[in-house]
Amino acid sequence: MKIALIGGSGFVGTNLISLLTQDPTIQILNIDKQKSTKYDSITKIGNILDKNSLASALQGIDVVVLLAAEHKDNVSPVSLYYDVNVGGMKNTLEAMEMNGIKRIIFTSSVAIYGLNKDNPSESTPADPFNHYGKSKWEAEQVLQEWYNAHPDWNINIIRPTVIFGEGNRGNVYNLLKQIASGKFLMIGKGENKKSMSYIGNIVAFIEFLIKDKAVGYEVYNYVDKPDFTTTDLVYHTGEVLNKRIPTTHIPYWLGMLAGYGFDLLGWVLRKKLTVSSVRVKKFCAVTQFNSSKAMGSGFVPPFAIEEGLKRTLETEFGK
Repeated sequence: MKIALIGGSGFVGTNLISLLTQDPTIQILNIDKQKSTKYDSITKIGNILDKNSLASALQGIDVVVLLAAEHKDNVSPVSLYYDVNVGGMKNTLEAMEMNGIKRIIFTSSVAIYGLNKDNPSESTPADPFNHYGKSKWEAEQVLQEWYNAHPDWNINIIRPTVIFGEGNRGNVYNLLKQIASGKFLMIGKGENKKSMSYIGNIVAFIEFLIKDKAVGYEVYNYVDKPDFTTTDLVYHTGEVLNKRIPTTHIPYWLGMLAGYGFDLLGWVLRKKLTVSSVRVKKFCAVTQFNSSKAMGSGFVPPFAIEEGLKRTLETEFGK
């Protein structure tokens, strides 16, 4: 089986390649605008915005895994979200059709649901609050329309929650780093639950879809249970690192006020600061999602989330 990862030079793609290369029946091609620091020999430089070069690179491929996305909070101009996440989807589907490829796995996001929803499942209406979520939802709609016109295709969509793991430098890492430093500032009561996904389980689920779900159109939330509160994360960090974690609480309204202050400062300085009102809002939001469909699909996560958290903390902050 020949598998092409589009946008596979990043965190998820690198870990997915590491897993898939353990199967001698699988050949892998990584197409990315960035070189892969670990798998340069199987990486072809390409851009999802260039349909013709994409079509050329996809010759002989059986399955496409589409990972490429604009996803950071501060992408500018905001049109890039739609150019890459929506326009890139259209280019990918057309390039696949030119090569007779009929199987795609797309990593969308739980951002399509918006904030503070009541444990949304795959059937919950989309209500994205930011351009990233809106563009991911538009990309899903492109896929749905494509499947309606191409019912012989196999399309699997994964909506993962925030992903963490060894080597990642995303939001969970930044939160754990602050907690582990012993200088953690808790905004609000810390009782808001956070659904998370460990990288070892996410890539295993993608492999499962490649090998075991080759028919039809399906959408899956992906979450590793149980959901942790911020207070839980403080406790587990202290337990794993064997240290007391002092925590200072400030009210939510004060945290948001500070966030708006940093927004203004960033605008004045023309810089993208690490603190913003959007990040404060996301930090304090309930981000809890239903993953019963994925867990009832026959997939068994290879790691408990506690084990994934332990591995991450020991690798990144253990001494």
